[in-house]
Amino acid sequence: MVRAALAGLGVALAAGPLGAFVVWRRMAYFGDATAHAAILGVAFSLAFSLSISLGVLVAALAMAFAVTALSGRGLAMDTLLGVAAHGALAVGVVALSFASGRAVNLEAYLFGELLAVTRADLLGIWAGAAAVAALLAWRWSRLLTATISEELAFAAGVDPRRERLILTLALAIVVAVAIKVVGALLITAMLIIPAAAARPLARGPEQMALAAAIIGAGSVGFGLSAAWYFDTPAGPTIVAAAAAGFLVATALAPALGAARR
Repeated sequence: MVRAALAGLGVALAAGPLGAFVVWRRMAYFGDATAHAAILGVAFSLAFSLSISLGVLVAALAMAFAVTALSGRGLAMDTLLGVAAHGALAVGVVALSFASGRAVNLEAYLFGELLAVTRADLLGIWAGAAAVAALLAWRWSRLLTATISEELAFAAGVDPRRERLILTLALAIVVAVAIKVVGALLITAMLIIPAAAARPLARGPEQMALAAAIIGAGSVGFGLSAAWYFDTPAGPTIVAAAAAGFLVATALAPALGAARR
């Protein structure tokens, strides 16, 4: 339980601030496509006896860059992302079924296997979380400028395409480290829900990013406790706790707005 809590906390601290950018840029479906590609990465890793995290990272990056390259070629972005997300998930599940000679727990990759986190997994999760935190801290003002307006970014000497690539890299890292915690189907939820819950509670971008990390960490604590008490799957229970937090934050938003006025 201690390792599970630390692993969940590492993912929450990385996913919270990054999720704020996903919400601001309306990248939820893009995150889904990247996360679903993780199953392809798992199949690739098993086929070539590679590290699961490395395979997932490569697959997530490949999907993100492929979607970026194919955008603007006659298909609406939501259509392209829908095809990419569900196609990658389906092909990945089919590829896993051909993994010969190895027992593959598909449910663990789809919904996470938080209680089976090892010390090596924990080290990888926190290394990835630290890398994402460092990337966001290093590029925070430039990422924020490019998110507000690409024209403003160009005027300030910031290349919005480069900042988009940095966000893509950060997103792929989070997908790679979070697959063990919440699984490919729920990674995007850990990016979006805490950030969406933090939005009505914050007065500025930095406050929203901090609040998203705190809400995500709280969701891990409440979710793990509930999973232990009710004997439910840890990953989905954590996401359910985050969703409950979102409902509470949404209900409190009118009162908070009135108090600020």
